[in-house]
Amino acid sequence: MKIAVIGPGAMGMLFGSYLSQKHDVTLVGTNPAKMQTITESGVTIREMDGSERTYHPRATADTAALSPVDLVIVQVKASASEAALTKNQNLIGPETILMTLQNGMGHDALLSRFAVRGQIVIGTTQQGSYKLGEASVCHSGLGKTFLGAVTGDSARFAALAGVFADCGFPCEVCAQVQGMIWDKLMINASSSVLSGILQVAQGYVEQDPHAWALAEKLIRELCAAATAEGYPFDADEQIARIRLHLQKAPDGFTSIYADLKAGRRTEVDVINGAVVAAGRRHNIPVPTHEFVVELVHAMETRA
Repeated sequence: MKIAVIGPGAMGMLFGSYLSQKHDVTLVGTNPAKMQTITESGVTIREMDGSERTYHPRATADTAALSPVDLVIVQVKASASEAALTKNQNLIGPETILMTLQNGMGHDALLSRFAVRGQIVIGTTQQGSYKLGEASVCHSGLGKTFLGAVTGDSARFAALAGVFADCGFPCEVCAQVQGMIWDKLMINASSSVLSGILQVAQGYVEQDPHAWALAEKLIRELCAAATAEGYPFDADEQIARIRLHLQKAPDGFTSIYADLKAGRRTEVDVINGAVVAAGRRHNIPVPTHEFVVELVHAMETRA
């Protein structure tokens, strides 16, 4: 396949590199110097066992001369999605599959402006990575990637799931992929956002009684909103699951932590903001999520 990965951050470089083993992959970024570095030296990935391998996908900051590809994967921050898709919309043809593996939810509304809904794939992944350098990442998490259609039968994308599996990413098509996205949101909209606000590792959220009390409120409100959307979750089960996850991996730092530390705009609007939107649709109170969204935005605008 001809594949374009828009957004060569840690996850974009990870997926683009693995897929380049068997496919024609182009990483699309905005920094010409970084794209030149990748072109000349490749992307180095350090695995969890300490081994390293360098991959050589194509890389460019200018796609004006390129033709439509078979698959476009959007991996930029949510706030950058519209600009990135507008700049690179020549990569999207009538047969192009437009896919998002971004954090949060609600991305399909924007993607629908650039491709017909039948060609849009939304997904979530248990893979993880973080940047070591400009063109190097640590592959820090393993697990499945789940894909599903926005409309129609998701089974028609089984071959696409096979592409990911053949390149080292266990992948399956999921008829209820929105439920999987809600499932991932449980951590992102609770412990992850609190670790960012407090500027601590995620384990602190579980260990500190005040932080954990806030996390429980966020989880319970999220479960109520998801259930109203048609994806029922048991709040007590989710609280126990997330607490166990944090106990097993207490030293984790999240993207929202890094964004707030660096003074960047975060993705809170598609994470906690998605819970707020669902609460409003179903007249369900989610005051803790509303407070978190406003607090994070206030932190973003600090000098």
